[in-house]
Amino acid sequence: MTDATSAAIRSVCLFCGSSDAARPEYLEAARELGRALAEAGLRLVYGGGGVGLMGAAARAAHGAGGEVLGVMPQFLRSRERLFDEVETRVVTSMHERKQMMYDECDAFVVLPGGVGTLEEAIEVLSWKRLDLHPKPVIFINLDGFWENFYALMRHSVEEGMTPSAFLEAYDSVDDVAGALAVLTGARAVPNRYDQR
Repeated sequence: MTDATSAAIRSVCLFCGSSDAARPEYLEAARELGRALAEAGLRLVYGGGGVGLMGAAARAAHGAGGEVLGVMPQFLRSRERLFDEVETRVVTSMHERKQMMYDECDAFVVLPGGVGTLEEAIEVLSWKRLDLHPKPVIFINLDGFWENFYALMRHSVEEGMTPSAFLEAYDSVDDVAGALAVLTGARAVPNRYDQR
């Protein structure tokens, strides 16, 4: 039996926007990430939609011959336009979606997105803060997109609401190449989260 702590990252969960109104540079970065994951032999786990950055990343990964797993709540099938050319699991709730995405990945990457992306990223950071998992969380800070979030986290630390060690719970990189460098240097860890 292999030691899970010594295994390389095999599967990456992507949190990102589902808006088609996103800046072209963000959509291109999502496509670049999808291709890069496929070329590195890393499975993409994502929200299952065919729109916005998530659709761009999934289509690019699939087009490059990569393995892709989408996880879509039933009620979002029409809004986020299910991308059914890849393996997709349809679940009953947002909570089930997030749990399955978490269980199926070894690391998280966060591209620009809206309140849903932020909520997903904060949840896995909260779990990490509580020592429920040690999986890498990597923000791709395209054109400084996440700077205000980082400032809020620093403010929370300065106000004594969050321990300063929390600022080391995530990596911030400027581009897709930086994210791949972190992923290829990271190691997979066993799942320890138990919602019961």
